[in-house]
Amino acid sequence: MTEGQFHIYTGDGKGKTTAAIGLALRAAGAGWRVYMGQFIKDICYGEVKLLRSLPGVTVALFGTGDGCLIDGPPKPQDYACARKGLQCVKEAMTNGRYDLVIADEINVAWLMGLISTEDWMDVARVRPPSVELVFTGRGLPPGGEQLADLVTDMREVKHYYATKGLTSRTGIEC
Repeated sequence: MTEGQFHIYTGDGKGKTTAAIGLALRAAGAGWRVYMGQFIKDICYGEVKLLRSLPGVTVALFGTGDGCLIDGPPKPQDYACARKGLQCVKEAMTNGRYDLVIADEINVAWLMGLISTEDWMDVARVRPPSVELVFTGRGLPPGGEQLADLVTDMREVKHYYATKGLTSRTGIEC
């Protein structure tokens, strides 16, 4: 494997987690060992079930047991789960067992104040050269773009949530 790179998928558009999962599938198909830690989310969505069924893929959820932390102010357990998530992602990156490490929604954890800018940066800085690292989620700490090798900003042009009043649908958003 060549030297790993640091990717960030951010922006207000749909598709950040989906892009990371696509990369996870491609990597697993090539025989890579994949770790995906999901911040904020604590629901075993369809993609989690599928990824967990693949050889060499580990998926960990760092939500709070309340489902998905999107609405309302964070609770003390939300901060504790985010801290645990940071430790688990760092361990996955540095233990030599994974080639691709995805920190899904880590940017949202930062945006909500569950983790500090310094903690966000520290996770990126401890990445061994052999590990491919992906951060997803809306928001990006100052200086984050400079640390990354690839930044993709998903921009919403039109969304059926707003135009048709639809909510998340099984098999598409969850």
